[in-house]
Amino acid sequence: MVELAEIFRRYGPEYIDQFGSRMLPSHRRAIYDIVGCRTEQMGGHLYCCENPQCQKVVYAYHSCGNRSCPKCGQDKTQRWLEKQRNVLLPIHYFLLTFTLPGELRSVARSNQKLIYNLLFKASAAALQKLAQDPRFVGGQIGMMGALHTWRRDLRYHPHVHFIVPGGGLSPDHSQWLPADSEFLVPVEALSVIFRAKFREGLKKTDLFDAVSAEVWRKHWVVHCKPVGRGSHALKYLAPYVYRVAITNNRIEKLENDQVSFRFKSSQTQQWQTTTLPVFSFIHRFLQHAPPKGFVKIRYYGFLSAGKRNLLSVIKYLLASIRVLDVTPAVVEPYICPNCGAKLLRGQSVPKLTRAPPWA
Repeated sequence: MVELAEIFRRYGPEYIDQFGSRMLPSHRRAIYDIVGCRTEQMGGHLYCCENPQCQKVVYAYHSCGNRSCPKCGQDKTQRWLEKQRNVLLPIHYFLLTFTLPGELRSVARSNQKLIYNLLFKASAAALQKLAQDPRFVGGQIGMMGALHTWRRDLRYHPHVHFIVPGGGLSPDHSQWLPADSEFLVPVEALSVIFRAKFREGLKKTDLFDAVSAEVWRKHWVVHCKPVGRGSHALKYLAPYVYRVAITNNRIEKLENDQVSFRFKSSQTQQWQTTTLPVFSFIHRFLQHAPPKGFVKIRYYGFLSAGKRNLLSVIKYLLASIRVLDVTPAVVEPYICPNCGAKLLRGQSVPKLTRAPPWA
């Protein structure tokens, strides 16, 4: 299996030499971090075997923590799952997806922070407005949104996923208002409000005239589907939170300056393989590295930081519902590869101080 780090290690310096003047700082950072992830470049710790007859020493290097790194994404997903156990409600959950139309993607690519922020703001406002309608939920909902910018074949495709508990808190905070397990809000109406909210926000910028008027007359794609309840829903939703554009197990080979990787077709649901020149592959991947400082995971309603106290109210109102069985994860100790005994954490290993040749 070929890893993304190996592709960057072999071709990153040449790619930067050729395209560096047009690269964002976040793209350079992604290359540097992914190459160094879990190597001496990031520093780490020594672990010593507790068996006095063995005394094996193992180096455990730190992860890079970059939001585009395929090695770090899985770790972050597991930590998110552990955190969500504290806010898990014994109700059904929904996954909603708001997609930016193709006509706006060139504008988004050149103005990422502005358009991505507007995508979050418009979609969240549309969902909250419709949920407050007494014909549907009739109260304040909570939700968590995660920005993705890719298709499965790594083409540019900005969209936001929202994870939404099925129900809301009444305006006076005295009742929990449950949604139907198979229906949250009508997506056709949600699409219309989403488009209007986005148009309203874009008119306040100097980008409005750069967009074709046709985009405001077309249908905007919004999807909503139930994803179950409890731990099953969390496990289903977790990959949407910290997913990266491509994982290492999808990269099949690197040869003759070309990269082959697998993806599942959204139309046929069958796995396909595509091959790209290595620089085209790197370009496709790097366009999904988020701008520096951009918050790509956001919380709204009773899940927002300023209203987390409402969770206690909601849990009290839901106390009559059977508490879902969520088994806490067991943290496995590091095991000695030599004798099988437990490894004990020792001294720190500092990061390398020298910069990479392309920094």
